[in-house]
Amino acid sequence: MTTALPKSAAALVARAAEPEFTAWRRNIVRLGGCTNPIHLVGVATVYDTTTGAALLSYGSDVYGGRLLTACGNRRATVCPACSGLYRADTYHLVRAGLVGGKDVPEAVGGHPRVFATLTAPGFGPVHTRREHEDGRVRACRPRRAGECCPHARPTGCRERHPADDPRLGEPLCPRCYDYAGAVLWHAFAGRLWHRFGLELRREVARRVGLPRTEFGEVARLSYAKVAEYQRRGLVHFHAVIRLDGPDGPDSTPPGWASVPLLVDAVRAVVGRVRLVAPGADVIGLRVLRFGTQVDVRPVTSYRRDAEERPASAAAVAGYIAKYATKGAETAGAVDGRIYHARDMVMLPVRAHVLRMIATCWWLGGLPEFEPLGLRRWAHMLGYGGHFSTKSRRYSTTLTALRQARADHRAEQQRASLGLADHPTVTVGRWSYAGRGYSPEAALLAASVREGGGLHGA
Repeated sequence: MTTALPKSAAALVARAAEPEFTAWRRNIVRLGGCTNPIHLVGVATVYDTTTGAALLSYGSDVYGGRLLTACGNRRATVCPACSGLYRADTYHLVRAGLVGGKDVPEAVGGHPRVFATLTAPGFGPVHTRREHEDGRVRACRPRRAGECCPHARPTGCRERHPADDPRLGEPLCPRCYDYAGAVLWHAFAGRLWHRFGLELRREVARRVGLPRTEFGEVARLSYAKVAEYQRRGLVHFHAVIRLDGPDGPDSTPPGWASVPLLVDAVRAVVGRVRLVAPGADVIGLRVLRFGTQVDVRPVTSYRRDAEERPASAAAVAGYIAKYATKGAETAGAVDGRIYHARDMVMLPVRAHVLRMIATCWWLGGLPEFEPLGLRRWAHMLGYGGHFSTKSRRYSTTLTALRQARADHRAEQQRASLGLADHPTVTVGRWSYAGRGYSPEAALLAASVREGGGLHGA
């Protein structure tokens, strides 16, 4: 008895018998396993820039009717292939600002720099997993037996939660938890970071006896940061902060610049930054700030162990790049935007996340909070900021890295066409024609992903 092939496999076998199969296959394989490619139709002509002569013309017909391009999504849950490329670019961007390379001088490795983690404050006790230094798990929140909140819920938890306990991050009492405060903190987290940067410059200037207006004439603070969602649904910021001369990584820091100065200044400023949320007459006064847990450690150009627990440049770059491809789904939220209140009924999320989403929707409908766009960012639990950002003079840019890759591929293409010795420019006219895969193309793309394919293969 013979077993019939799945439809996608049968379609792939049929496609393999067609004359244009090689071009069709190449069109898919070179995407490296992108899950949702963009379809383009059109034509392009390669011109010799010296003579103006047209050397080569081609259209989407040579790719089986449509030219496929990668979706470019940074999120690993949406497209593992494109997010892998984004993660690699982010790694090189961050590392270049620590040890040099990518047009950043190697001397930057000698500039004072720290790796800081700024946390969100607490909005109510949640179940958590704590460990002793020897790895033994501690009780969640030990309290006296019988202690209860105003809603008759226990104020403590003596359990030792396993790492996969679904209760981790859940409030001990949802009615006590300040959901409005948590959502507003998310909405203003980017502004808190901006205020932190301003205050840090002022603090460093004050500690070395400089007027704040003269700081920019002798020094510059640069950073690269990433937001990481915690299980409780709030983001932490992980950032490399570097002290340069006035022209950035190309200039030597002043003699007073040091790692201890930067460490102490960061710790001092985190506790001072404050913002007052709007809508105090509606939901009460909310003063927004960072959490009291702050971790600041030196960054070295190599890995070593010491009392001050320095972090190596490679480890820091890898850490930031890892979280640059993640989103609110790591806290149990959803990937896509929520357009109607009725959609919340069917969301596959835990109770705590659903309450945060519902709070975004409620506050977003009030005039006092309309400018915050909370309904638009409800699927992100109110956080609408970028996940990875950097200051202008930190290092290279993602755009520059992508352009370098595109130039390299264009050079490879010219060589394959025998045009390596010709100065050329390509003029094309392409139109959007859809996205996604046919069943047989999706099967081929999945095999590329399983094989660890790379863009441009």
